Amino acid sequence: MSSLTYDLTLAGLSVGSAAALTGIGLIVTYRATGVLNFAHGAIAMVCAYALRQCVVEWGWPLWLGALVTLVVLAPGLGVVLERFVFRPLSVLGSDPAQTLVASIGVFVLLVGGAALVWGQGARDDAPELVSADPWGQLAVVAVLATGVGAVIRWTRFGRELRAVVDDRQLAVLGGIDADRVAAAGWAFGSFTAGLTGVLLAPYVRLDPYGLPLLVMEVVAVAVAARMRSLPVAVVTALGIGVAQSQLTRLHPSGWGEPLLQAVGANLFVVALLIAALVLPRVGTRDALPRTATARVPTPPGAWIVAVVLFLLPLGFAGSDLHTSVQVPALGVVLLSLVVVTGRGGQISLGQAAYAGLGALFTALLAAGRFPGVPRLPELAALAVAVLLVAPLGLLTGWPAISRQGLALALATFAVGVGVSRFVFAQPYATSGLSLDRPAGFDGDRAYYVLELALLAAALLATHALRRGRTGRALAAMRDHESGASAAGVKVPSLKLLAFVSGAALAALGGGMLGMGLRAFDPGAYDPVRGLLWFAAVVVLGADSTLGALAAAALLVGLDAGARGGVAAALIGVLAVLVGRFPGGPYEALRTATQRLRPWRNAGLTTAGVQLRRRLRRRAQGRPPHWEPTPATTTDDKATATTTDTRLRQGPPTGHISAQSPQRPPTTTDHTEPPPQPPAPADGAPPPPGPLAPADETVTGGAGGNSNPILTTRHLHADYGGFTALDDIDLDVPRGRITAIVGPNGAGKSTLFHCLAGTLRPAQGHVRLDDRDITRLPAHARTRIGIARTFQQLAVFPSLTVAENVRVGAEQGRIADHTAVERALRLFGLDGPVGELPAAGLPTGTLRRVELARALAGSPRVLLLDEPAAGLDTAEVTALARVLKALAADGTALLVVEHDLDLVADLADVVHVMAAGRIVASGPPDRVLDTLEAAGR
Repeated sequence: MSSLTYDLTLAGLSVGSAAALTGIGLIVTYRATGVLNFAHGAIAMVCAYALRQCVVEWGWPLWLGALVTLVVLAPGLGVVLERFVFRPLSVLGSDPAQTLVASIGVFVLLVGGAALVWGQGARDDAPELVSADPWGQLAVVAVLATGVGAVIRWTRFGRELRAVVDDRQLAVLGGIDADRVAAAGWAFGSFTAGLTGVLLAPYVRLDPYGLPLLVMEVVAVAVAARMRSLPVAVVTALGIGVAQSQLTRLHPSGWGEPLLQAVGANLFVVALLIAALVLPRVGTRDALPRTATARVPTPPGAWIVAVVLFLLPLGFAGSDLHTSVQVPALGVVLLSLVVVTGRGGQISLGQAAYAGLGALFTALLAAGRFPGVPRLPELAALAVAVLLVAPLGLLTGWPAISRQGLALALATFAVGVGVSRFVFAQPYATSGLSLDRPAGFDGDRAYYVLELALLAAALLATHALRRGRTGRALAAMRDHESGASAAGVKVPSLKLLAFVSGAALAALGGGMLGMGLRAFDPGAYDPVRGLLWFAAVVVLGADSTLGALAAAALLVGLDAGARGGVAAALIGVLAVLVGRFPGGPYEALRTATQRLRPWRNAGLTTAGVQLRRRLRRRAQGRPPHWEPTPATTTDDKATATTTDTRLRQGPPTGHISAQSPQRPPTTTDHTEPPPQPPAPADGAPPPPGPLAPADETVTGGAGGNSNPILTTRHLHADYGGFTALDDIDLDVPRGRITAIVGPNGAGKSTLFHCLAGTLRPAQGHVRLDDRDITRLPAHARTRIGIARTFQQLAVFPSLTVAENVRVGAEQGRIADHTAVERALRLFGLDGPVGELPAAGLPTGTLRRVELARALAGSPRVLLLDEPAAGLDTAEVTALARVLKALAADGTALLVVEHDLDLVADLADVVHVMAAGRIVASGPPDRVLDTLEAAGR
């Protein structure tokens, strides 16, 4: 081995050892707590500064400073974070996205605090704890990896750790102190972070921004190990470190030289991009961000105050006016996060990259250096730059189609870091660039007026994306992605729209910021600033345009009027408390004020409003459309039929019946006998049911066609080698209620997902009439007439009841402007209830909301998954009446239900499933009696 190869290998092992320490710490923390510690790099930076403070500033011996830093400060910091930041989040039951935001908040807080305490300048006198010889660092890594592996595998604590990872709640019920396990995980993770920081500090630039980002770039080794395997993380880190060092030997000539040099210097970033984009299942237990789901009312007169405040700088002069120029530009950038994260519910940590690309492209176009494009005036260059950057939003939008939570956060963070390292930091792209302001707007005051005009245009665009049909669809996707898809929302296309629109707005704001500064400054678009912007928007109300504008003014004003780092520290403090006020500080203040008021205005509850409406209907002689009645027995079927007839034939607006070619019009003549279930195709008498006596043969009516509308043939589905469905043949006829029953694990839910489009079967076909829909996604099936409900409620809490139903009508099969009102009336949701937010409503009301949303799209087939779950007896009875009426109106219903009494009263045909197969079918009385006799 040559001397150069040997030296480069040693250098690579040194870098790889530090990366391996980071990977070990991240994995242990994640396995103990389920949190990807985005603050890992910031903890490393703080510990490196602390060691320098002890040794260089205070003159302590190196061993004493290292002991205090690594044995006391680093683990103590981890325990403090677990106890006061992340444990309260878990106790409050917050979703994982809030935990992610809190982790980013800790990162921002520590970075801002370090800038306040030690300044923002770089230090090059960090003490050297271990010599540059990599063998010492390798020994540390080997000892730690071996020790941690042995503890996890062979000790009681390791068994407790594995139990907490598998199921925290079950582990607690088994007597395990999960908080102690989490605290130990945080302490060890912080210790490895501190060790990484003090090992790297002597050889890299020690500053509050550079070192944290450098440490976080090597998160790729933990992602490659799937956040589980310590040996894989260590081997990956060492391999990437050695490869990165060896690439420095290559010096090609021509256009490829700068690119290869960039790759050689940033191989960990390349690994992060590959790991984040190729491994989408990392962190699948993390949910979509729900930090903006609270409906926060705009304070009275807030927009007037905002307009006045943004006009005030026109009276400033000198440095005050020059600083104010940055506020509208940053406001436009933050509006992009309102669209992507606040309204669309997608975690985006790479918006700084799009803002920087907007500034860079504007500068290149205005200087005539953009390939194939002549020199353009500044305003034209800005417009073209926005058009060029917008499609690049697919860099993060495309991964978002198949990723959520942590996986999406990593993908967007990786894109942001990649753009920063491979574009902004490369001389071939940014050297010698200058950026002037547009002609006629050279002065600060004139340029500020131009910025206000562009900000107004951005606000209008944001308003258009947050209101109307598109805004409701985005909010539905944010609140419940599966429910939105089931309502007909084109989720993949909508995600792409959110990211492309966000990229365009960020590019506009970035170009404005560059022209305001009269230069392209890569540091202004650093990924760390992207994390700060994300945290600022989230804590001030992610779905609030006023919150974005307030965040821009706060960030610029605090950093300009105080010591650098104040804004980051303040945003960090708010971010770590995000779980306590998900709607933003204003919502927290409003809630606290209401609780402290000595008196409150009396008002009716939701149940009181419904009762008042029912009493008024009775007083007016109008039948209540959703009025629970005493449960009917099998001996009272004639009474049930009369009740169903009244429900169907009530006021003309009292039922939903789209006048489509597939469904005959439903008469409203009260003298006509009610429609009855169809007779079987072979002419045999219909099975006994609640709408027809067993000894009658009923023909005609709305459900007279017995041909199946939804069919499956030879359906197979597998889960990792386990057969969930085995050769399923099923017919769902028009105008009939078909029920599926069976024990847990029988395959009912899998069959339901195959029919609804959320799961593609391994074999077999699903047909709607004569059309093969096996490969159609869920939203496409909704648009051709298949609607579904969920066992776990799928409502959109940030929308009102009426808006929930409107989403189903807007995305449904038939555009009917009266469908919303009819659905609301049918289920007793009209009036004041329709204007209430869905969040916090009773389960029975939410079941009606979900059903109304499904029916507002005029479906031909309705799939109901445990529709009676969470309902009381009266509500179940009322639900059964509506479902019978829908079947009589020609709708095909398929019900998965555990309540056998409801199935007996409701269904026309029952299929029994066991071990992935249909083992019995027939009329409910015969099938259920057989089941009872068999003791099932």
